[in-house]
Amino acid sequence: MRSVCLGLAAMAAAAPAFAQPAAPTPPAPKSQPNTVGEVRVEGTAPPVRTSIDRKSYSVTDDLHATTGSISDALRNVPSVEVDVQGAVSLRGDPNVTILVDGKPSSQFAGESRSQALQSLPAERIERVEVIANPSAEFRADGAAGVINLVTKRARGAGRTGGARVTVGGQGQVFGGANAGYNSKDLTVTADGFFRHDLQKQAFSEDRGRLDPATGAFAGSTTRSIQPLEFNIVGGRVAADYDIGPKTRLSGELRGQFIDFRLDGFGPTLREDGAGALAQAYDRAIRVDQQRGGGEITAGLLRRFDGEGHDFKLTASFEAVEEDRTRSGSVLSRVPPAPIAFDRQHVLTSLRQVQVKGDYQRPMDGGGRLKAGFDLQWDDNEYDNRGFTGPTQPASTPNAALSNLFRFDRRLLQGYVTYERPIGDLTVLAGLRLEDVSLDLDQVTQGRRDDQDGLKAYPSLHLAWKLDDSRRLTASYSHRIQRPQPEQYNSFRFLIDPITFRSGSADLKPQETHSLEAGFEYRRSPAIYLATLYYRETFDSFTDVTRDLGGGVFLIRQENLGKMRNAGLELTANGRLAKDLTYNVSGNAAWTEIDASASQGIAGTRSTASLSGRASVNWQVTPNDLIQVSGFLNGRRLTPQGSLGATGMLNLGYRHKFDDRFTLVVSAQDVLNTFRNTIVVNDPTLRSRIRYETDTTQVFVGVVWTFGGGRPRDQGFDFQQGGAPPG
Repeated sequence: MRSVCLGLAAMAAAAPAFAQPAAPTPPAPKSQPNTVGEVRVEGTAPPVRTSIDRKSYSVTDDLHATTGSISDALRNVPSVEVDVQGAVSLRGDPNVTILVDGKPSSQFAGESRSQALQSLPAERIERVEVIANPSAEFRADGAAGVINLVTKRARGAGRTGGARVTVGGQGQVFGGANAGYNSKDLTVTADGFFRHDLQKQAFSEDRGRLDPATGAFAGSTTRSIQPLEFNIVGGRVAADYDIGPKTRLSGELRGQFIDFRLDGFGPTLREDGAGALAQAYDRAIRVDQQRGGGEITAGLLRRFDGEGHDFKLTASFEAVEEDRTRSGSVLSRVPPAPIAFDRQHVLTSLRQVQVKGDYQRPMDGGGRLKAGFDLQWDDNEYDNRGFTGPTQPASTPNAALSNLFRFDRRLLQGYVTYERPIGDLTVLAGLRLEDVSLDLDQVTQGRRDDQDGLKAYPSLHLAWKLDDSRRLTASYSHRIQRPQPEQYNSFRFLIDPITFRSGSADLKPQETHSLEAGFEYRRSPAIYLATLYYRETFDSFTDVTRDLGGGVFLIRQENLGKMRNAGLELTANGRLAKDLTYNVSGNAAWTEIDASASQGIAGTRSTASLSGRASVNWQVTPNDLIQVSGFLNGRRLTPQGSLGATGMLNLGYRHKFDDRFTLVVSAQDVLNTFRNTIVVNDPTLRSRIRYETDTTQVFVGVVWTFGGGRPRDQGFDFQQGGAPPG
C-alpha cells in the first residue's frame, strides 16, 4: 500500500456539524417568480435530488457505510469509483476535488487523501453531492469535478447526543460519541471518535527490462506481506450564536492525532537477459508515523431583506505536523553480501490560512446573483533525512537520500454567477478569476522555481423543463488541475532497492474543457437519469515509469499530451414492490490518450470500458432491513498500460430495537474479488503490480441516540461552493 500512513489523521478533517440552530428568520419575502430548485424523490434507495448543476445522493440508508468509512460509502454512489487503496475517481478521472460541507481542507489533497477517506467514518455523512461539471461558484481545481460530503445536522431540540461502536472480525474497533445543545439562539456541539484498525496486504510485482545485449527481457519478481496497525483519536467542538434575527456568529475547533505502524517482509529475485538468476535478496521494512493536526474556524452570517439575500464570511487556520520514519534492511543471498540498512526520517509541516466571502441576492424576474472571493495561503515544508549503514546504530547520514523542499502558494480568487428562468428554460452563467503564485524551493539542490498566472474560467448551465416529469439539461465548464505540493518535489525518494519515486518542478497545470447533456424523467417514486459527456484535457499529468539502468525503475510525475473522454451514464432509482427498492447505475466510457508529448512513450492509445453499481433494499418488517449491494469498476487506460477491472459484493442487515437503539451487521467483499492491478507495457519495460487487501470481513455495529424533542424541519438546500452551511 503506497504511502499508507500518510493522511490517516484526516478522519477529523470532515468532523460533522452534528447540530445547528435554525437559520435566523428573515422578513417575509416579496412575491417573485420561482427559480428552478431541486427535484426530490422520496421512498427510493437512496433518495436522489438534482439541481441545475449537481446531483445529490443520500447515504443514510447504506448499511455498509454505517459500519465503514467514507470510501465504503462512495463506492455505492453513481459516477464515483474507489480502488483498493482508497483512491477516488469520477468517471474514471482521479483529478477530483473533495469538499466537506462545501469547504476544502489540505488534508484531502495529495497522496494523503486516499488514506484519509479510508479512515473517516461514514456514519456521520448524510449525503454526497456529485458535481461533475461545476459552475464558476466552485473553485476551478478538480478537472474531473467536485465531490461534496454533507454532514448530518441536528435531529432534535434541547439536549441531544449519541454513541456508536463497531467491531470487526480481525480485531478492529471503531467508535465515537457526540453531544449537543440546541436552543433558539445558541447551538453547542461536541464530538469525539477513536479507531483501532488492523489490516494485511499482499503485494506482488513482476517487472522486466529490455536487455540491449540479448534483445530479451530481463525479469524480476518481488513479493511482500505487509501487516499494519493504526490508532487514531480526534474531536471537535463548535458553537453557533444568533446575536440578532439577521446575524449569526460561529466558531469551530477540531483536532486529531494518529499513531501508525507498518511492517513488511518479502523476497526479490532478479534475472539477467539470458534468464539466469543474477540477484536474490530479502527486504524487511518498518514504517512508524505520528501525525497531529488541528483547525480553528470563525464565521459570520448576515442576512438582509428578502429570502436568500445574505453574506457569509469565514476565516480559518489549519496546521499539521508529521513525523515519519521508514526503515529498511536488505539481506543479499545471491551474491552473498552483508546486511545493508537504510532509513528515511521525514518531518512534514503544513500551514494553511483561508478567508472566504460569499454574497447572494434574489433579483427581479426570479433571477439570483451570487458573488464571492477566496484568499488562501499555503506554507509547507518537507524535510527528508536519509541514513545508510550495516546496521541502524552504525548508520550515518547519506546526502543522496536527504532533501529539504519548501512549498509556498498564494491563491486569490473571485467569482460571479447569475441564474434566471426564462419561461421553461433556466440559465446559470458564471465566470471565475483565479490568480496563483507558487514559490518552489529545493533547498538541498539549490534550485528555486516560481510560477504565476491569472486566468478566467467560464461556465454555463441550462435546464429546460419539458413537463412536470421530464427535463433536459446541458452544461459547459473550463476546469484546471494544479499539481499537489509533493508532485512538484523533484527529489528521488527511495521506495526499495530497485524503485524510486519523484515529482517534477516543471509540471504544468492540466486544463479540461467539459461538455454534458442530460435527460431526466421522474415519476414518483422513481427517477431515471441519462447523461452524455465529453471532456478534452491538455497537459494532463500522471505517473510515468522509466528504467534508470540495471532494472532500477523511477516512477515520476510528468505532463503528457492530450486526453479525450466520452461516455453515457445511466441512473435509475425506484421501487420493485411495496417493500423492495433499488438503485442502479452504469457508465459506458471511451478514453483516448495522446502521450506523444512525453519522451519515450508511444503516441495515441484508446479503449472502451463499462462500470456500474447496484443495490437492493428489502424492508422485511418495519424494524428489519436487508441490503445487497455491489459495484464493478471497468479497466482504465494509462499512458503506459492500464489499471485492471475490479469489483465487490456486500451484504447488510439492520434491526431497530426502538427509535434510540439500532444494530447493523455488514459483510464486506463476500466473493473476495476486490484488488488492484497496475500494468505497464512499454517497448523497453514491463511491470505488473498487484495489491490484495484482506477486505473480506464482517462488521457489527450499534448506534444509540438520546434527547431531543420534535426536530425542526430545516428543509433541503444544496451546498454553496466553497462555503460552509449557514
